[in-house]
Amino acid sequence: MRAILALADGAVFEGVSIGAPGRAVGEVVFSTGMTGYQEMLTDPSYRGQILALTFPIIGNYGANAGDMQSHRPQVEGFVVRDICDEPSNWRSEEKLRDFLSAHRVVAIAGVDTRALTRRLREHGVMMGTISTEETPDEAVDRLRQTPRYGELDLVQEVTTASPYQWTPGVRHGAAQACMPLEERLRVALVDYGVKRSIPQFLYDLECEVMVLPCTVTAPTIVGLQPDALVLSPGPGDPARLDYAVDALRAVIGKLPILGICLGHQLLGLALGGRTYKLKFGHRGANHPVKEVLDGGLAPNSLGEGGRTYITVQNHGYAIDDDSLAGTGAVVSHVNLNDGTVEGLTHPDLMITSVQYHPEASAGPQDAQHVFDDFIRGVRARKER
Repeated sequence: MRAILALADGAVFEGVSIGAPGRAVGEVVFSTGMTGYQEMLTDPSYRGQILALTFPIIGNYGANAGDMQSHRPQVEGFVVRDICDEPSNWRSEEKLRDFLSAHRVVAIAGVDTRALTRRLREHGVMMGTISTEETPDEAVDRLRQTPRYGELDLVQEVTTASPYQWTPGVRHGAAQACMPLEERLRVALVDYGVKRSIPQFLYDLECEVMVLPCTVTAPTIVGLQPDALVLSPGPGDPARLDYAVDALRAVIGKLPILGICLGHQLLGLALGGRTYKLKFGHRGANHPVKEVLDGGLAPNSLGEGGRTYITVQNHGYAIDDDSLAGTGAVVSHVNLNDGTVEGLTHPDLMITSVQYHPEASAGPQDAQHVFDDFIRGVRARKER
């Protein structure tokens, strides 16, 4: 079946449908990851976006239930150069094409993804639509009447409707922790669009994990008497989430906090900083991040000191480091590609945050120590 990808600037790419027929609308973004397509498809942080992959052949290891990061795909649409219909992997349960069709994902193959990526890098990410039903002119006209990505509160579309206690699953290659529930640390995890691997990592580190909706209030968080608070990743513009920022301002300083991606940005706003939209964002599994604090205290120059990590990333907004002056927050990590803020610390307020994804599902495991270090510090504080 014929399909087209139309962009807000009028550019049109032709291809063939590899998913459900119909229309999809969203902000068109690209990811440089060579693997992890199922994790990306099911990551709630991609809600509201059409995801294009720069690697030319996608689907060579199929799809399986174990790699789902939420209960269903979250992308609005999917764009690839070529799709592999003969997967070869012992964990494969179905072809990617069948996975997309079964979950009603509108997707297109045959697109010149190199040309598409160059366009997004030069002009910035923009709204787009995939359609199997319209002419290019019809698709572009409809697109121009569509709300922009930054105008929507997408977090409330992906958050849990009510609090729940995380039930451990089987994570491939991970040993299950066996500490009784009553002996575990109590961690409250605010769901702004959480991936399943995050509460699973915390559970494996001997935590009882209580997952809370994005609209949870500070009194509710404090009333649960958690040992720590973790703020999840999620989609959209953090500056639209006033209710989340207000809740964080009221709870900061009362317990240790770890923020991840959107959670990191919300902490920056709650501390008095600002965020801004990146031209085309950071998405992929190969982003170098440098630690610019020695032992979490003394600043180093970018050329010496701290370690460099290869990280998984998926974000289109960043914290303005100049806006943090006078807040007490210190930049702990920077992106080596463009110098943007990749981590914050505020020792006096027990805050740690990272812009990248330490859960690394799927991707390099360099940054998984973020969970270990945070939980180790929480445990030591509780035992004092």
